[in-house]
Amino acid sequence: MFKFKKSVLLAAMLAGAISFGSFGDVSAATVTSTTMVNSSIADLRDDTRVFKLDKSIQTKFVTFRYRYGVDVAGHLYLPKNFDANKKYAAIVVSGPFGAVKEQASGLYAQEFAKAGFVAVAFDPSFTGESGGNVRDVASPDIFTEDYSAAVDFVGSLAYVDREKIGAMGICGLSGMAVTAAINDVRIKAVAVSAMYDMVDSIRNHYQGDYYTPAQREVVKKYLADMRWREAEVGHSLPGYHEVPVVDGKSVHADGKLFPPALPANVDSVTKEFFEYYRGRAFHPRAINSNGIWSSTTPYGFFNFPLDVHVDELSPRPIMLVTGDKAHSKYHSDNLYAQAKSPKEIIVVPGATHTDLYDNFDKIPFDKLNKFFRDNLK
Repeated sequence: MFKFKKSVLLAAMLAGAISFGSFGDVSAATVTSTTMVNSSIADLRDDTRVFKLDKSIQTKFVTFRYRYGVDVAGHLYLPKNFDANKKYAAIVVSGPFGAVKEQASGLYAQEFAKAGFVAVAFDPSFTGESGGNVRDVASPDIFTEDYSAAVDFVGSLAYVDREKIGAMGICGLSGMAVTAAINDVRIKAVAVSAMYDMVDSIRNHYQGDYYTPAQREVVKKYLADMRWREAEVGHSLPGYHEVPVVDGKSVHADGKLFPPALPANVDSVTKEFFEYYRGRAFHPRAINSNGIWSSTTPYGFFNFPLDVHVDELSPRPIMLVTGDKAHSKYHSDNLYAQAKSPKEIIVVPGATHTDLYDNFDKIPFDKLNKFFRDNLK
């Protein structure tokens, strides 16, 4: 029922109550203070995180407004035995593409806090609890700006050392993390896990072999038609961020990325995404769990590449984590080949793409923590 290219296309499209301890002698005012204008730190209420929580890690709900005027929402994770009089290294985290901070990025941030870092997991602009008048829109430029805004925020905290800030990207936010780090020299080290280059994936599809030149023109015509329709109705309309071309015609998608159930003979990659987003990590605010992108989202990804100046990242280091069973492995391989030293790639035996979202037995947190400790000195 599912042909290989169709199943890979779907896979690419998805590439995709806690108890708080005491702060001891540290006042709440000290913990929540920041010098960044238009930012806030508050107690975390209505906790909807979908991963195993460590109650020794205190977590706050934060917002910070960046230069385009959008308020980004995040969770601030404070190290065990947090002391506001100390200076900590910090890591900003986001991803996967279409996910929210209550999913994989929050899990990574919590693990970094357990290792002694201050960490912020954030929802990209226009998604989750982050602001923006339009919803469920993605942009390579603005999502890159989100990372720099997160650096603005953590660097405004009195207990963070501004010279010790790193970035972590997961899946489709990896390209934005790396692109931000290339030009934002405040980011001293960057790591990515289960990388997807969303520009390559949206514009070229799986390994660049899906669209013929004629098919790409069909997609451009479809996007132009959708822009006319959105202009006429005055709001965004739903659609795939990677547009399938069938029999020479583009297919507009309504509703959600996933059907209520998958066919019994669905391919393994689509099944693993479904089991994560619709199963063990379902979250109502996640686009991949419960929605679909705006129909004109592909525009920015057709026009603006990511990672093209990765050679300029050096001498700041990069680490890439992928799995030998991950269908996305080629994205990590390609970036690793383009990057200059210092660089490192970790290929996890037996790991699929989504294993690197939440499988503690597969994610090499020990190596990631060492990478950031060594490079955020």
